[in-house]
Amino acid sequence: MKVWIDQDLCTGDGLCEEIAPDVFVLLDDGLAYVREGEKIYAASEGNPEGAAGVAVVPDGQEDITIESAEECPGECIFIEP
Repeated sequence: MKVWIDQDLCTGDGLCEEIAPDVFVLLDDGLAYVREGEKIYAASEGNPEGAAGVAVVPDGQEDITIESAEECPGECIFIEP
């Protein structure tokens, strides 16, 4: 399973990071980003893909990643098989 965030829709609420901190992180700009281990898909973190990066969801984190997408007020979290 893979996940990404549409930054234009992100409200910066932070629910995703509360539910699945191994998958999502809120940065200083107030927006949420996906992460893959220590790699954060954000240009400010030195990642060339920036927020357009798609992260692989760690094993065992699938259910809470889906829950994060369902609870997200901005409906900005997208999941791919």
